[in-house]
Amino acid sequence: MQATTTVLVYSDDANTREQVRLATGRRPAPDVPLVEFLECATPAAVLTELERGGVDVCVLDGEAVPMGGMGLCRQIKDEIFNCPPVLLLMGRPQDAWLATWSRAEAAVTLPVEPVEFANALASLLRRKALAGA
Repeated sequence: MQATTTVLVYSDDANTREQVRLATGRRPAPDVPLVEFLECATPAAVLTELERGGVDVCVLDGEAVPMGGMGLCRQIKDEIFNCPPVLLLMGRPQDAWLATWSRAEAAVTLPVEPVEFANALASLLRRKALAGA
């Protein structure tokens, strides 16, 4: 198992980014690596970090402005070669169809519920590790 994994967190709201960090802790589950965060407040910053490489999972805020995480997710799935898996933060459970449209691998609702979020993130990290093995 690698020593750390990199999780990119996109939200224009610093409180949302903090909720993600707190829900994850040092690692979302005992069987996944320690997490290092890359925080981005703009879509341009997300694209720059993804083009740089080294991101294992993206957490995108569907309620972010000026560009929501759903639209950004669809864009990065089209534009970034070997795009990392995406965990989408949705404003309402009824938006699950939009998460599917955006091609996100997982989605949870806001505000971040720590156990639900950690389970979803750990699942994506496990899948990423299996795909890389």
